[in-house]
Amino acid sequence: MQKQDPYEALRFREFNIFLLVRFFLVFGWSMQFIVIEWQVYSITKDPWSLGLIGLMEVIPAVLMALFAGHIVDQREKRSLLATCIALFSLISLGLFLITSPAIVESWSQHEILYSVYGLVFFGGILRSFFGPTIFSLIALIVPKKAYPNAATWSSSTWQAATILGPAFAGFTIDWIGVHWSLCIIFGLVVLSFMILFLIPKKPILNPNIGEDIWKSLREGIDFVKNEKVILGALTLDMIAVLFGGAVALLPVFAQDILEVGSQGFGFLRAAPAVGAVLTMVITAYIPITKNAGKKLLAAIFGFGICIIVFGLSTIFWISLIALFFSGMVDGVSMVIRQTILQLRTPDEMRGRVSSVNSIFVGSSNELGAFESGLTAKLMGTVTAVVFGGTMTLLTVFATGFFNKPLRELDLTEDVRRQSLEES
Repeated sequence: MQKQDPYEALRFREFNIFLLVRFFLVFGWSMQFIVIEWQVYSITKDPWSLGLIGLMEVIPAVLMALFAGHIVDQREKRSLLATCIALFSLISLGLFLITSPAIVESWSQHEILYSVYGLVFFGGILRSFFGPTIFSLIALIVPKKAYPNAATWSSSTWQAATILGPAFAGFTIDWIGVHWSLCIIFGLVVLSFMILFLIPKKPILNPNIGEDIWKSLREGIDFVKNEKVILGALTLDMIAVLFGGAVALLPVFAQDILEVGSQGFGFLRAAPAVGAVLTMVITAYIPITKNAGKKLLAAIFGFGICIIVFGLSTIFWISLIALFFSGMVDGVSMVIRQTILQLRTPDEMRGRVSSVNSIFVGSSNELGAFESGLTAKLMGTVTAVVFGGTMTLLTVFATGFFNKPLRELDLTEDVRRQSLEES
C-alpha cells in the first residue's frame, strides 16, 4: 500500500495561493461576525437579537443557493470569486461607516441595528455564491487524486482562520473598539481580493453552457436526491449544526453566565476551531477514508455530547474544554463530508451540488443561530443548548439505523480509483 503524502496538495503553487486567499477572507469574515454579534448584543441585551442575525443571513442564502449554483457552473470561477470578494468588501466598509462616532451620535440605536441587519442580509446573498465558487475552484487547481488531501488542507485553513479571527476580534474589541476592528476587517478583505489575481482564469468544464436554468436546477437536486451517501451525510450534518449551534449564544454565556468579558468570549469562540484544525492536521498524516461512514457517525455523536457538557457547565475552563473537543470531532466530520462531495460529484455539477450542500449545511449555521436564539428565548439559554445537543444525539441514532449505505461507507476504493484514472 502506497504511503500517503501529507503535503500532496501543497505541492501545487496555485493551491497555496488559494489557501492564502481563503485564510484572509475567512479570517475577516469570522472577525466580522463576532464583532457584529458583540455590538448587537451590547445594544439590545436580548439573545433573540443574536438569532435575528442568523435569520437575516440565512433567508437570502437559502433562497439564492440553487440559482447561485447554476450561475457558478456556467461562469469562469476565478473571476466570479473576485466579484464576490469585491462586493463583500463593500459590506465590510458599510459596517465600518455605520459604527463611526459621527453615525453613532446622530443615528438612533434602532437605525444602527436595522442597518446592521440589512448589510448582513446582503452578505447572505453573497454567501450563496462563495461556497459553490470555492468548491468548484479547488477542483480546477489540484488533480482528482489529491482531492482528499486538498479537502483536509482547505478545511484546516478555514478552521485556522476561524480560530484566529474570533480570538483576534475579542482582543481588538477590547483594545480599539468595534469601529476600528471593522476597519481591520475591511483591509483583510481587500488584501484577499488582490492576492486572488495571482491565480489565472480557469476553463469552464460544463458542456451545457446556456442550459435552461430550471432544467439545470432539477438536475442538481435530482443528483443529490439519488446519491444516498451524499444525501445522508448532508442531512446528518445539517441537523447536527442546526440543533447544536451553541456558539450563537456565546455572547450570553460570556457576559451573563461565565462572566469572562470580551477576551474570554474570544477564547470561547476560538476553542472549537482550535480543536478542529488540530484534528485536520492529524488527518493529513493519518487518512480517515477507511470506514468513513462509521467515523462520521461517531464524530457527530461526540459533537452532541460536547454541546451538552458545555450547556451544563458554569466553569470557564470546563466550557472551554468542551468547545475544544466539539471542534475536534467536528473537524473529522467536515473532512469526511468534503471528501465525499469532491470524490463523488461530476465536474460539470460542482456548483449546483455545492449549492445544495450550502442549503443543508452552510445555511444551517445561520438557521442554527436563529433556532438557538428562539429556544433560548422560550426555554432559557442553558436548556436551549442542552436540548440542541440531545437532538443531535437522536439524529445520529436515526441516521445510523435508516441509512445503511452511509453507515457502511468506505472511501478507500474511491481514492484508489481516482489515482489509477490519472496515472
